[in-house]
Amino acid sequence: MVHTQLLARGIKDPSTIEAMQQVPRHKFVPKKNMRQAYNDSALPIGNGQTISQPYIVAFMTETLNLSPADNVLEIGTGSGYQAAVLAKIVDSVYTIEIIKELAYSAKNRLDTLGYDNVTVKWGDGYHGWPEKAPFDAIMVTAGAEEVPEPLIRQLKNGGRMVIPVDDSHGGTYLIKFTKTDGKLKKDILEPVRFVPFTRDKRSH
Repeated sequence: MVHTQLLARGIKDPSTIEAMQQVPRHKFVPKKNMRQAYNDSALPIGNGQTISQPYIVAFMTETLNLSPADNVLEIGTGSGYQAAVLAKIVDSVYTIEIIKELAYSAKNRLDTLGYDNVTVKWGDGYHGWPEKAPFDAIMVTAGAEEVPEPLIRQLKNGGRMVIPVDDSHGGTYLIKFTKTDGKLKKDILEPVRFVPFTRDKRSH
């Protein structure tokens, strides 16, 4: 997977490559899909959600320019795979999942596998995690109609956010934002496919 899907497509960051080598992707997919765990594709994980294609996981991780001491927020835990990759690189990962069943199964999975620097919360990721802010980096793993304002506020000065955003023509593009002196620099990276960003007006 690492050689044919990541290195061959230009993933260069050593910490990202090492994390992708170390995290057992087959532990984060349903048993019936285990044989396909390292395929070059997204896979269903139940509840209408997916585990992202390995290349996309690596690309989004590399794009955040992470450092070991970073405090990172992820919106959209899913099975916990992306959080596990981040946890191999940075000091602390906070991840929010709106679907209760996925949030608790991801927490159990990450705890069992020993990722003790990941904290999982069941809730609406739109609001971020103010108690744990500010963040050096924020990753959103669902296609958003707009960039949530609370996430912008919770990003440190010098912080980076990568988020798939829908355009007016029905497409979704991966966008990187860098916060400098309170202003956002926007870089449009590449077209992507993600499940939609889900909102819930109830508080958890």
